Amino acid sequence: MGLIPVRADEVATVVTSLEMRTRPPLRPLPDAPLRLVPWPMPDLGKYRALFRRVGEPWLWFSRLVMDDDRLAAIVHDPGIAVYAAVDRQGIEVGMLELDYRRAGECELSYFALVPELVGRGFGRWLMAQALALAWRKDVARLWVHTCTLDHPRALGFYRASGFVPFKRTVETFADPRTSGILSPNAAPHYPRVSAS
Repeated sequence: MGLIPVRADEVATVVTSLEMRTRPPLRPLPDAPLRLVPWPMPDLGKYRALFRRVGEPWLWFSRLVMDDDRLAAIVHDPGIAVYAAVDRQGIEVGMLELDYRRAGECELSYFALVPELVGRGFGRWLMAQALALAWRKDVARLWVHTCTLDHPRALGFYRASGFVPFKRTVETFADPRTSGILSPNAAPHYPRVSAS
């Protein structure tokens, strides 16, 4: 058994990829005071703001550092379906992004709620929405990945939703808190390491 050093200005995480190869049976939609709203051609500023709100606690930063052209090429692509979960006041409190760009497949690219809603059962509602939308007639495989930076129950949640792990990898990247992309207080469950 060996330890692989990670620089003080980097983050390391274990990524688990999971898949479904059969559409799960339809279940009643769990109750929630939320609505799922399609975001075709989302405004990039609003998209980034929601991405930051739902993702900063888990060190999501990839879409925050993309220039407008690169981000628009993804979220405005007809093969990408972006949705916002909104509360009764119409405030965006979650996001769902489905990627259909590979024939016969759908990737659950992003799935998240604002921290205030985590652990209150709304994830089951959002997953029911995701499964209903993802399984189009031409989809034979739905997949997702999660990592050890995500909520500690994320992996178990995906497995309970019917996903089966098929691959594990290790990812390292520059800590986005060090560069100022994310707040220095983001993701306190993953402490920053001081250079010695």
